[in-house]
Amino acid sequence: QVQLVESGGGLVQAGGSLRLSCEASGRAFSTYIVAWFRQDPGMEREFVAAISQRGQSTSYAEHVKGRFTISRDNAKNTVYLQMNSLKPEDTAAYYCAARVTWYGHYDASGYDYWGQGTQVTVSS
Repeated sequence: QVQLVESGGGLVQAGGSLRLSCEASGRAFSTYIVAWFRQDPGMEREFVAAISQRGQSTSYAEHVKGRFTISRDNAKNTVYLQMNSLKPEDTAAYYCAARVTWYGHYDASGYDYWGQGTQVTVSS
């Protein structure tokens, strides 16, 4: 079992930055791929970024490439999402999730563990 807790969300002006954290508890965090998804009310959860177990591979959705950076510190059981040049359309609840396999990492249905989410609001 892995428990995930997100933090770092908030209200920021367009063009600003936020860093989200996803702290894990439970066994063998370093054996899991971790991803960030986001969701607006009434919309499907969409993939944002993912990182492999040791951080050697990363993956980003097209609409965040060049603005967001995912990283992890396995010694701290934490994955980060640095978000720069934020836009109003980035407003959403952001969730971190964990799974074992890299194949299909962009598909929310394949994740075994989820956090409770943290709200990001970007004002224009």
